[in-house]
Amino acid sequence: MPNSSSDIGTARFTKTPTGYLMVLLQGDNLFVQLEALMESEQIPSASFSAFGFARLATFGFFDFAKKQYVPRSFENVEMASITGSLAWQDGKPSIHAHGVGCDHTFAAVGGHFLALEVGTGSLEITITARAQKLERKLDTKIGANVLDVRG
Repeated sequence: MPNSSSDIGTARFTKTPTGYLMVLLQGDNLFVQLEALMESEQIPSASFSAFGFARLATFGFFDFAKKQYVPRSFENVEMASITGSLAWQDGKPSIHAHGVGCDHTFAAVGGHFLALEVGTGSLEITITARAQKLERKLDTKIGANVLDVRG
């Protein structure tokens, strides 16, 4: 099956035998572009990995007592590794991602992603699609959304 290429705003993706390869460019929002891909391609669920540059990466550490994320943002970081899952929640795309990035001093930071804007260069994302539609649901005991693999 030949690969097809499409544009989503300034993002580019191509279909692969196992899913998609997406390249985001400077100024792109990782979450907006992944959500648009999920909706346009009707991806039931997937996992993904990525690397590249971020102008702004906002991580969150979940405070279980307050049931909310404590955010912290970092500018101009090179993302050494990003991993995540794509699912659905209440009929909308739901993205869960974690990553590690470093600055010009090679100091590393990481955690749960709340936001990521691509910086100079690009962000390359490999998406492995699954046939089973997965939903994310609120676990009221911990106050966080979790992936429901029961389908």
